[in-house]
Amino acid sequence: MPHSPLRLGFVLVLALVSLLPARAQQQRLAMDDAFLNRDLQPENLLQLAWIPGTKAELAYVQTKEVEPSITRHTLVRSYAADTTLTVALRSTPLAAALYQAGAKVSVLGLPKMSWQNDHTVLTVNSGDSVSRAVYAYDLKTKKANRLFLYDEQAQNIDYDPTKTRIAYTKAQNLYVSLSGRENEAVTQETNPGIVNGQAAHRSEFGITKGTFWSPKGQKLAFYRMDQTMVTDYLIVTVLPTPAQAVSIKYPMAGDKSHEVTVGVYDLHTRKTVFLQTGEPREQYLTNLSWSPDEKFVYVAVLNRAQNHMWLRQYDATSGALVKTLFEEQDDKTFVEPLHPAQFVPGHPDQFIWQTQRDGYNHLYLYSTNGKLLRQLTKGPWQVTEVLGFADNNREVVFQSTAASPLQRRIYSVKLSGGKVRELTPEAGTHTATLSPDGSFLLDNFSSATTPRIIRTVSVKTGKTGQTLLTAPNPVAAYQLGQTKLFPIKAADGQTDLYCRLITPPNFDPSKKYPTVVYLYGGPHVQLVTDSWLGGSNLWMQLMAQKGYVVFTLDSRGSGNRGSAFERATFRQLGTQEMADQLKGVEYLKSLPHVDAARIGIHGWSFGGFMTTTMMTRSPGTFKVGVGGGPVIDWRLYEVMYTERYMDTPQENPEGYDQANLLNYVDKLQGRLLLIHGTVDDVVVWQHSLDYLKAAVDKGIQLDYFVYPGHPHNVGGKDRVHLYTKITQYFDEHL
Repeated sequence: MPHSPLRLGFVLVLALVSLLPARAQQQRLAMDDAFLNRDLQPENLLQLAWIPGTKAELAYVQTKEVEPSITRHTLVRSYAADTTLTVALRSTPLAAALYQAGAKVSVLGLPKMSWQNDHTVLTVNSGDSVSRAVYAYDLKTKKANRLFLYDEQAQNIDYDPTKTRIAYTKAQNLYVSLSGRENEAVTQETNPGIVNGQAAHRSEFGITKGTFWSPKGQKLAFYRMDQTMVTDYLIVTVLPTPAQAVSIKYPMAGDKSHEVTVGVYDLHTRKTVFLQTGEPREQYLTNLSWSPDEKFVYVAVLNRAQNHMWLRQYDATSGALVKTLFEEQDDKTFVEPLHPAQFVPGHPDQFIWQTQRDGYNHLYLYSTNGKLLRQLTKGPWQVTEVLGFADNNREVVFQSTAASPLQRRIYSVKLSGGKVRELTPEAGTHTATLSPDGSFLLDNFSSATTPRIIRTVSVKTGKTGQTLLTAPNPVAAYQLGQTKLFPIKAADGQTDLYCRLITPPNFDPSKKYPTVVYLYGGPHVQLVTDSWLGGSNLWMQLMAQKGYVVFTLDSRGSGNRGSAFERATFRQLGTQEMADQLKGVEYLKSLPHVDAARIGIHGWSFGGFMTTTMMTRSPGTFKVGVGGGPVIDWRLYEVMYTERYMDTPQENPEGYDQANLLNYVDKLQGRLLLIHGTVDDVVVWQHSLDYLKAAVDKGIQLDYFVYPGHPHNVGGKDRVHLYTKITQYFDEHL
């Protein structure tokens, strides 16, 4: 296995990062630039995709300014190893064909498209005032036709693998649309507390959607989530007058959770059967996948305690349980299935299963009788994504952290076992897709000093086929400081913690600078990476321009480091993370250019929890804190997430009490600003309101700001307002 020692990897990263311009041009970032100026993001290729039905042919939209304010859009295609481009489609003939087919179109640019096959693209256009229409444009005949309509209010739209039909939801019901059968109701639920076709279990366990088409699109599996037994939670919206209370279903830690079943709708019979997933009703049904022949559905069934998982096979026609293939159990912490079974093309009796059972996420080859054939990958690193299969389906291609926890590179390994082969040896972050025949990668690469390079890479040889884009530095004209990536030791004295330090432009080592620590620290998130600008954003660079040192550390408990690292915080959220962040502060105070009396801290969500934790459980360490959308009391957070990391409040009262920030309000030193969206349905507003109430009761002064009508994240143009507020707070008090 090609595996670079971590320390050596960092020497290389530092050498690269040191190339970033520390002295600069004259321009300075404005807050609008940091969040709204797309020209300051690395250039990309529009609608870049492999073309289905080809061996290794790709397409993307090419833009060319023909006159001031007039840009020509052209869809071009080429082979992976050939730089010759051919024009597939221009906007004018497409618009004419769509108009002839009844669409309302604009000739100013190409609409968003997807490929149905090697000569047909699909696009969505207005059908009439109450519907949308899916149109197919044939590149050979240059004609378009309308395939079907679907409801204008449709949400959670999901195309089947053949791109000839869609599933969607409206309110609590599920529908399908296809030619001759438009807006067909799969469910007819009248109770809004029972929801069909939407992501279940609060989108935990890798769940991103609620519908799962069979391989040929003949059947549709879907979640049915019964929330009627979950306590109502009221969110007040002040946008209308008078204000209105909106009831949501929010299962809090230790309370009654919702109950989920899986339905299978047969498009031929128009009937639904439900998988017989049995008792107890409070269990998690995750990682759904279909057998290649559409006869079976595979489901990872997880108990509410999240320490026991059964991978089960169900008959898609009757819903009956066929068998349990295998179980995974962890009585010390938890089991967290995140990926469905991935069947090997041409081998319907074999599939890849991802699990952290040996401490790191790795690939295991199983047969459908439940027999483990072999473990395919092994080592102190994580498989982060499976891209597909190559070499006539004899090897699997995947992304991993094998070279360094900061990097993502692409590898392959034979299904018969053997040595892992590295396909993208360049240090940095490689995000790739595999060509339909598995012969080429479409590699989107960046590093701390490389904005973006897009190229094709041969899976067989690892050599570049063609380079499609080398993006220029979008902030070359701006005055940026130096960004460094490096490790320090955790509070345990052994574990490496990776850090990012940004120093101001025209840095003067004899000066002392105020410092802002930006953190998250929670599960599944990694902030420090060997990607463009070291994973930082332009607000951090703006703060450096203003004369701040900006520091980030990924503590134990954060993502992509394996079970021991991620589960060090089990049953005691906030404690180990705080100890590691304090090691970061210790490092900062060792730097002669950091003013130890002027260190601030900022984070959002879990980072808001950690900001408030650091300000009150380590009082006096930070002069200023800004916590956004903070969890204050884990008893008020959702069942699925909280009970995984904390068990229930009934099982772990000491852990919940220790993490409950209401218990430390009177320890606050320095200035603390809390920010919350008033309709936050993730970390409900009550968290910070309870904190305010406790502060009032104890005579503690703090600052507070809300964003009316905003959910958990403040987005859009208001994000400029948010970070102007945060920046002003640091300017005034730090």
